[in-house]
Amino acid sequence: MSKIQAAITCVGGYVPEDKLTNFDLEKIVDTNDEWITSRTGIKERRILKGEGLGTSDMAVKAVQEILDKKGIDPMEIELLICATTTPDFTFPATANVITDKLGMKNAWGYDVSAACSGFIYALTTASQFIESGKHKKVIVVGGDKMSSILNFEDRATCIIFGDGCGAVLLEPTTDGLGIVDSILRSDGAGRAYLHQKAGGSVKPATVETVMAKEHFVYQEGQTVFKFAVTNMAQVAYDIMQRNGLTGDDVTWLVPHQANKRIIDATRERMGLPEEKVMINIQRYGNTTNGTLPLCLWEWETKLKKGDTIILAAFGGGFTWGATYLKWAYDCK
Repeated sequence: MSKIQAAITCVGGYVPEDKLTNFDLEKIVDTNDEWITSRTGIKERRILKGEGLGTSDMAVKAVQEILDKKGIDPMEIELLICATTTPDFTFPATANVITDKLGMKNAWGYDVSAACSGFIYALTTASQFIESGKHKKVIVVGGDKMSSILNFEDRATCIIFGDGCGAVLLEPTTDGLGIVDSILRSDGAGRAYLHQKAGGSVKPATVETVMAKEHFVYQEGQTVFKFAVTNMAQVAYDIMQRNGLTGDDVTWLVPHQANKRIIDATRERMGLPEEKVMINIQRYGNTTNGTLPLCLWEWETKLKKGDTIILAAFGGGFTWGATYLKWAYDCK
């Protein structure tokens, strides 16, 4: 009997219409376009505006695109996993909110919280339900409304992040395509350098924590950069080595869009030319869990059945990982 593998069979995405450019940020905080561009590669990012709108609202649009493209009834979806750092609520899970809004009455779901590596973590987890034969249609969502936890007086963090969401459909295949391998890593000691100080059970919200602006992203940039530039590059290289791949074998690198210099370091470690790398950081910034699926969404029409793809990410906590997959379809 042929081995069952989990294959991505469709991609959906959504970014809000409102743009926040580097020139807009110049009017808000002490920074400028040249400083931001040279250090991050970012030119603009999208911001979700509107009363009562959260991560689930972007996810609904991304997932609905998949349902429409594939002609799938929402009742056919069996499981939805949502990777997010900015859930709609502490509880219930944003995945539950998404399935309710889309009428997926037969689906169960839950959230994965692994900062910017969350989508790879969720994709790997979801693939197990396909490979085991338990489910045949699983959706993985990666998205964040990062603007909801940004301090726009902190130029070290507010320039980096944006809002956006992507999603993929996983289905079983026996033709050797789909997800082949993943390497996932974490080091909780890194929490000191990239985290949200208050709002959890250790430091619940109080008037004092709100006034002290402790419910925003806190980052020690240089420490995070050094760890990320080393470990994201290394894990991408490691998965190539473990599967006997060279740079010539890789069709596309899909890197987490946190910093252009980190992307370049990963590409160079893998021995890839720039034309094999998906980069949209200049338009969207770091959408955290949304970066990888949004890249697949934008490049979907360029992908060909059998393409060798490496996904790589690094996130707060610290978390990092890489996934090797063979693309399963030609876009019509």
